[in-house]
Amino acid sequence: MDSQHQTLEALQDIKRIMERSSRFISLSGLSGLSAGICALIGVYFASAWLKEYSSGELGLETLKYHLLFLALAVLFLALVTAFYFTWRKATKNNLPVWDRSSRVLMINLLIPLVTGAIFVFALYLKSEWRLVAPACLIFYGLALVNASKYTLGDIRYIGILDILLGLSGMFFSNEGLLLWAIGFGVLHIVYGLIMWWKYDWKQGKENA
Repeated sequence: MDSQHQTLEALQDIKRIMERSSRFISLSGLSGLSAGICALIGVYFASAWLKEYSSGELGLETLKYHLLFLALAVLFLALVTAFYFTWRKATKNNLPVWDRSSRVLMINLLIPLVTGAIFVFALYLKSEWRLVAPACLIFYGLALVNASKYTLGDIRYIGILDILLGLSGMFFSNEGLLLWAIGFGVLHIVYGLIMWWKYDWKQGKENA
């Protein structure tokens, strides 16, 4: 029994080493949770400004600048909090934050994201408002699916859901803000809580 137990532990150690060398496993569930909260805060302000625009209290150009600034602010806060929680988890587990696996992950994440950002910016310049939210969801979902091969595979599912929400938004364009709130807010919070329980809290209890 002892030899079988030692063999099983050795195999588990080999599996963990292989995962660490090929996948970036330091993503924290709290990163998704914080990103979702930031997105919902952004939706709250965007909804208020759109109501002011509809009532004539806010001009089109002012609305465009407000939304652009809001999008950049939400993105910045989401990235900062995501990096902090990921760095904290990696430090706790004595893992590097920036290595070959994280670089490969970043490259595969950025290719669809940068492409989508350019596409969405073109829509923004042409005032194609109804397509902005669906396009964001579609390209973000594609980025998550593409990156899921190099990190926790669970993000593939949120990517697929975001793609489906984005495609729905192409046909129900008046619901763009609602779909944005679901895709970037609610899904991130639910995903973050599940990932925190599955990979952070549960593993922490096992290693204690």
